[in-house]
Amino acid sequence: MAGTAGTPGTPRVLRAMNDRAALDLLLQHGPLSRTRIGKLTGLSKPTASQLLSRLEAAGLVLATGTTEGRPGPSAQLYEVNPAAGHAAGLDVTPQRILAAVADITGRTVGRFELPTPGRRTGTPVVQQVTDALDGALKAAGLARDDVHRLVIGTPGAFDPTTGRLRYASHLPGWHSPTLLEELAAALPMPFEYENDVNLVALAEQRLGAARGHADFVLLWNEEGLGAALVLGGRLHRGWTGGAGEVGFLPVPGTPLVRQVTKANSGGYQELAGSQAVPRLARELGIEDIPQGPYAEAAAELMARAAETGDEPHREFLRTYATRLATGLASLVSVLDPELVVLSGASLTSGGEPLRALVQAELEELAASRPRLVVGDVREHPVLRGALESALATTRDEVFDTSR
Repeated sequence: MAGTAGTPGTPRVLRAMNDRAALDLLLQHGPLSRTRIGKLTGLSKPTASQLLSRLEAAGLVLATGTTEGRPGPSAQLYEVNPAAGHAAGLDVTPQRILAAVADITGRTVGRFELPTPGRRTGTPVVQQVTDALDGALKAAGLARDDVHRLVIGTPGAFDPTTGRLRYASHLPGWHSPTLLEELAAALPMPFEYENDVNLVALAEQRLGAARGHADFVLLWNEEGLGAALVLGGRLHRGWTGGAGEVGFLPVPGTPLVRQVTKANSGGYQELAGSQAVPRLARELGIEDIPQGPYAEAAAELMARAAETGDEPHREFLRTYATRLATGLASLVSVLDPELVVLSGASLTSGGEPLRALVQAELEELAASRPRLVVGDVREHPVLRGALESALATTRDEVFDTSR
């Protein structure tokens, strides 16, 4: 019966499983020979040859070069066809939308930055999104129809019950209850939306410091202080998408903030957010406070303190580490994660000196003692996470040879 062709254990499904295993190996290792693919998958040489012929005929792999510098005859190498599929990602902030397109191997082939000057812009959000995407597609030499999936990363989260963006009042134009419907009508490809810090956690899980970890917390500090929670290998978003909005967390050491969503701030944000860093440095007698946006100023101060050995800078790092650990202690006590990843320029700029101080403080404040690490994905981590998310779904669709 035709309806049984896709049931588990049938030849079609087994072939599809072997095909996917081979494609994943090629993504992981790069070009491989037929013999090497056979050894890694456990398939016989004839079966591996049939597999590669099938994937080549489907346009999923390409023959590329031969082995050199080894004993014996050279062997044909195969790689995933980069043009088999494309995915796109957007990183949205109040100042700009950064868009990128990647081929199915994960290589970025086009990028574009669209300035969005806050409330002064009269350009509708849907047009901003399509303009940014089109800019990246033009840089890649592609059209909208070439993109299989788009993932949009924003601060806050879209409430699944109302469709409204919550926890991000500082993002003008993104709060219409019909925005997602308008985007769906304007975009020819399926799209998803995700909290920006969640996407950073995804990037670290796939490519960075959290690889191999199923339970971890990522603490992010740039323009806002937030966290991403990965439990059992999956993102925990919460009922309204607000899990990880730790900037609103009441903490000792700062006045109790009420009406937090209207203030778009909270105790932990006031205590340890980027805007508190220059103020703390000034209070501790550090001179030459950087000017400009507070997130950039905070990153510069952290880098300077990590590299400078004088007492004001050491005290600055110690005090700030205590502030960070104060909020982290609550997260660790509730979640008991295996790992905590410090991310965002305001934290990564402090490097190992800040990490070690926070680790020591956390061990004093919490019964659970997770390992702290500094994030590895530094270049546009939100965008990288958006691309990784879009690529995962794209690969599932394109690599499915059972259809």
